[in-house]
Amino acid sequence: MAPAGLTRRAALQLAGGAACVAVAPWAWATGRIGLHGLSIFGNLKYPAGFTQFDYVNADAPKGGRMNFQPPFWYFNQNTQTFNTLNGFVLRGDAPPRMELIFDKLMARATDEPDAVYGLLAETVDVSEDGNVFTFHLRDGTRFHDGSPLTAEDVAFSLMLLKEQGHPNISQIITAMANAEALDAKTVAVTLDGTQSRDTILTIVDLPIFSKAYYTANTFDASTLTPPLGSGAYKVGRLSAGRYVEFERVGDYWGRDLPVNAGSGNFDVIRIDFFRERQPAFEAFKKGDITYREEFTSKTWVQEYNFPAFVAGKVRKTLFPAELRPSMQGWMINTRRSKFSDRRTRQAIGLAFDFEWSNRNLFFDAYTREDSYFEKSDYAARGVPAAAELALLEPHRADLPPEVFGEPYVPPVSDGSGRDRKLLRQASELLAEAGWKQDGRFLVDGEGTRLTVEFLLHASVFERVTMPYVENLRRIGVDASLRVIDPAQYQVRTADFDFDIVMFAIGLSATPLDGLQQIFSTRSADTSGSYNYAGIKEPIIDTLLKRVPNVETREELITLTRVLDRILRAQHYWVPNWYLAEHRVAHWDLFGWPATKPDYAFTPETTWWFDRDRAAAIGMAG
Repeated sequence: MAPAGLTRRAALQLAGGAACVAVAPWAWATGRIGLHGLSIFGNLKYPAGFTQFDYVNADAPKGGRMNFQPPFWYFNQNTQTFNTLNGFVLRGDAPPRMELIFDKLMARATDEPDAVYGLLAETVDVSEDGNVFTFHLRDGTRFHDGSPLTAEDVAFSLMLLKEQGHPNISQIITAMANAEALDAKTVAVTLDGTQSRDTILTIVDLPIFSKAYYTANTFDASTLTPPLGSGAYKVGRLSAGRYVEFERVGDYWGRDLPVNAGSGNFDVIRIDFFRERQPAFEAFKKGDITYREEFTSKTWVQEYNFPAFVAGKVRKTLFPAELRPSMQGWMINTRRSKFSDRRTRQAIGLAFDFEWSNRNLFFDAYTREDSYFEKSDYAARGVPAAAELALLEPHRADLPPEVFGEPYVPPVSDGSGRDRKLLRQASELLAEAGWKQDGRFLVDGEGTRLTVEFLLHASVFERVTMPYVENLRRIGVDASLRVIDPAQYQVRTADFDFDIVMFAIGLSATPLDGLQQIFSTRSADTSGSYNYAGIKEPIIDTLLKRVPNVETREELITLTRVLDRILRAQHYWVPNWYLAEHRVAHWDLFGWPATKPDYAFTPETTWWFDRDRAAAIGMAG
């Protein structure tokens, strides 16, 4: 499931406070010049002149290859097939990690929750009002063909992404009024005063394209011609829908920068594409794939018994999960009138027996989710605190009473797989919502049957979903599941053409703009957004407008906890489960840094090929 660094804005009500908004988010940095880094609340771990991030091995050797199965991806990227190399638009299916071939203005430090440091840009100046960021490019910035990368390319790229980029990019940067090259090495990014603290950090993390290349070529076209990049990697060998290789650029202009020290170590990062999980696992067992993160508990516990594992050539290693909020669940599409009543949605959720699934399918590996901000301080717990009540009370008449008590937590079943008490409660809720028995199935007042279809893109999910479908049928819901090919799945989810889909995402450690893209009315009507549930709540919109302008992390925690209470009470989803670790299986070919950063896990960029280990298992080639 795609995780992302998300999105957005919407802000007519902010117009009256624009002067305040413009200054508050960057009060610590306004009127300053020559900054080497930026962060949301002004705290930078690394001083000017730092030589490397603490979580890398700056002496890591270069060379070798990683045959990699991506555990997450962005925008229109797809791990099952690809038909385009444009990974930043809505059209087509692109391979994951296309971002590796493009440089950005600044690079994120993943051991800090929200800090960036100069990459293409050596320094940045911030205007007195906090609305203009002037970036000074480093000497020697260039594309892979040797042509210089200039401020014109930066300005062109940012405006292009605002106008034609994937919705999960373009909506983030609506507050960017203009990007303009002042000279060959200086670019000014002007914000319109409605930005959040996070907006500029999102902008500096966007890919920079060649203006000449995308003047000669259509930006949003689906094409398998490798685009011109400037990053540590370029597209190498590929076969559409089968595999793509990213080759390390030997004369990469930025290889010695502090933000790049110890990264980009593999000569080749290869991604192979499989429609189903089992063929991918068989490829791993043979050594065609050398790194995979295991998301199937049955496989992790029972299927690592093949010869290479028994011989010690393959290892299983646990790494701690990130300190970031995350969510995973079945999203119920409220654009469809049959799901408009929250009692119907709650009833659908009660039919899922997590305890049975965890014991019988997951080997008790998982913990049940209950929050949209799981694993973080942003999750609501207990009764609302005074600061939360101050936000909730003006809307009491429009909110379910449950919002003012303990936040909703899915009930624990008896683990039988068909808990009669919970199924009876679900039937009562459906009756209250107006559904009546007509033979085997439930119908509404006009005789239309209550149907629920789970849309899947891989058969591996059938094993988890089918028992759930059978429970729904027991209470009169005409439930089914449908597995479709990845390209069709991409189109249907982008157009919100489904009843229920599974959705998982890891949020930023400081989630500001991204919340709009998942929960706002505006995103509900935007094709390709992450608002799969179709949430359109004026109260939520009002709260979301306050999020970008918080001045402290404590304010953000209060707002997200209030949002969490409302969302959970409305039953827009059926929460899934989560792990406390990354379950990684890998051939014993690699070394990795001693310290894993708290806010990201990207072995493809920070690990390295260990020739001694490879030789020891006969894979030194």
